[in-house]
Amino acid sequence: MKTAIKPVLAALLLALPCLLRAQEFTYPFQNPALSEEERLDNAVSLMTVDEKIATIVGQGVPRLGIANPGSTEAIHGIVRGGSNQLPNLGFAGQFQQQAPQGGRQQAPQTPPPPRMVNSTAFPQAYGIGETWDREMAWTVGDVMSFEARYYSQKSGRNCLVLWAPNADLARDPRWGRTEESFGEDPYLVGEMVAAEVRGIQGDDPAYWRGAALMKHFLANSNEDNRYGTDSRFDESLFRDYYSYGFWKGARAGSQSVMTAYNRYNGVPCEANPFIKEILNKEWGMNGTIVNDAGALRFMVSAHNYAKDINEAIRMSLEAGLTRFIDSNFQQVKTAYDAGYISDELLDARTKGNLRTMLKLGLMDAACPFNDMQFGEIAPWETQAFKDKARLVTQKSVVLLKNEGNILPIDKSKVKKIAVFGNRAEEVLKDWYGALPTYTVSALDGIRAKVEGTDVEVRFQKWDSDGTAQELARWADICIVCVGNHPATSPDWGAQSIQAPWAMGTIAGDGREALDRRSLKLETEDLIKVIWQANHNTVVALISSFPFAINWTAENVPGIVHLTQCSQELGNGLADVLFGDYNPAGRTNQTWVGDILDLPNLLDYDIRHGRTYMYAKAKPIFPFGFGLSYTSFKYSGLKASRDGDDFVFRFKLQNTGGRDGEEVVQLYATFKGDDAVRRLRGFERVAVKAGETREVEIRVPADDLKLWDETQHAFAFKGKGAKVQIGASSADIRLKKNVKL
Repeated sequence: MKTAIKPVLAALLLALPCLLRAQEFTYPFQNPALSEEERLDNAVSLMTVDEKIATIVGQGVPRLGIANPGSTEAIHGIVRGGSNQLPNLGFAGQFQQQAPQGGRQQAPQTPPPPRMVNSTAFPQAYGIGETWDREMAWTVGDVMSFEARYYSQKSGRNCLVLWAPNADLARDPRWGRTEESFGEDPYLVGEMVAAEVRGIQGDDPAYWRGAALMKHFLANSNEDNRYGTDSRFDESLFRDYYSYGFWKGARAGSQSVMTAYNRYNGVPCEANPFIKEILNKEWGMNGTIVNDAGALRFMVSAHNYAKDINEAIRMSLEAGLTRFIDSNFQQVKTAYDAGYISDELLDARTKGNLRTMLKLGLMDAACPFNDMQFGEIAPWETQAFKDKARLVTQKSVVLLKNEGNILPIDKSKVKKIAVFGNRAEEVLKDWYGALPTYTVSALDGIRAKVEGTDVEVRFQKWDSDGTAQELARWADICIVCVGNHPATSPDWGAQSIQAPWAMGTIAGDGREALDRRSLKLETEDLIKVIWQANHNTVVALISSFPFAINWTAENVPGIVHLTQCSQELGNGLADVLFGDYNPAGRTNQTWVGDILDLPNLLDYDIRHGRTYMYAKAKPIFPFGFGLSYTSFKYSGLKASRDGDDFVFRFKLQNTGGRDGEEVVQLYATFKGDDAVRRLRGFERVAVKAGETREVEIRVPADDLKLWDETQHAFAFKGKGAKVQIGASSADIRLKKNVKL
């Protein structure tokens, strides 16, 4: 009898810690020792129908202690202020009604704390893409999710699902949302997307600091009539081009995505089979799959695909959508009560939403991000975050022309500087831009550079009476700061109102809901009259997209490009103009010379002449192009295999007199491929003056594969490829054939 008691007692003693731990949890799903699936299944089983529907429209489960994760726009800084700096009229109010951010439908139980509105403002995504620097994309994501946690903790209103990165491709410069894209090339975009996803979500093995929700899947790169248009192309373009950046983001850990407004090959994206077949099954994206604002009703009114909202809700949920951004509880409950949503379907979609909450640490107390420690001041007020914004801005500047080494400006020789243009005096805010606590305009940055010296800076915005030409003749050098208005608003001063939704005053401007009707720069005439008076002219093109600046490119000796919205815009620009930072930004899109060089905007088959891969006309500036204040020599290319990786090594020598960075680019050409070449690797490499570095570009085998429609898989195209390494898509320095 005694011998039988001992084993039982021993078993009880061994089980005691587990029993004690179990008692710590009110519900099994709170136990982190259980598997993810066990926790989610338990949570769903405990929920009422109403609670499940609440998650479908963006709520948490308060009764079970599961907080609403909330959400925020986050293209180049989290958007908590919401409105533009112009009066909050017109489209801003319309948008806020159409697309409330996550959590606003749930009434707070206690009076909310004072609302914060600021965050760190980086260059537009297009400018981040022009850095060609994965670390910069990671930095932007890292800052955004850090500030999202700060907001969530300090304000009591979560904003942990970041609607970023944008994995759409800038296939046509007329697209109004070009500013939101990292560029036209799928590999470049995919690498930047993956880096930003990692920055947003962090490196904790169990939890995300923020949830990266990529947008917009798929192929919505036209704004006019986007609610009812159909993007048509074959499976190869789907895999090799349009979905490639999303695929890279999914491999980096993103489990969430926003669907696009348009149809893909006849089926609206939010009800398309590719959600379950590709996103869920192939890529493992089992988190929040959300539609875009208004897309549900457009299934009925614009696409004529569903007979009514009930059917649109059923179609979307059956296709794999888990959350409606534009619906309310009663609308979905009505569809459920009418039999359009089964309990099995409701459970499955609820589980996807809960998975995001689980990964964000909202279902247990062990998440290290739930109680982060912050300093006494807001993150965006710290010098560290200001420095990050400045660095990304510096790295985004593209030196397009530098004839006669007009740049950098030598303050020992240049004593009189004249600044002109409508983009010199202020930093403008775009539709999805952060609202910083300060901004440095181009004029501010230039003046700061010469403060305390004998260099004089004068400014005049326009030339209506010839006085600007007089000022130009006075100057040793002229700097003309021009570009688009990211909100397509008129330059009428502080009293102006925002342009109405989907409208603009200038044909060459665009933004969400408005495609550009021209590639011409309206203010190029100002450049002409300044140059006529003084050929020592530099153009600072501050814009969200390329312009067909043919005359400027041919005549003006100095041209730099950078995008809008960075709080450090003026400092980053001035750092480059005066040589304190040697530029190495690169074009991330082909700068076409004429609108006739482009196919119809709704032609989504890029083989008909879009991007550097298929363009027929010579561009003003090719893809991947950018100059430096120094020069580089490439030599000694060697290729080898390391497991599944192709490894390319070569020597890069800085042959100039300044330290600098070079963006080395690896392209591949495949036999039988219609594309001229395809980007398959790049690195931004720093080399000191006179020194030589060995550069290694490692290309995984998967990155040298193209989609094979017969195999329905990525595969090598042929037995070999021609690898080309150079400074741009049009400046190849080294070549080597490799066996695949």
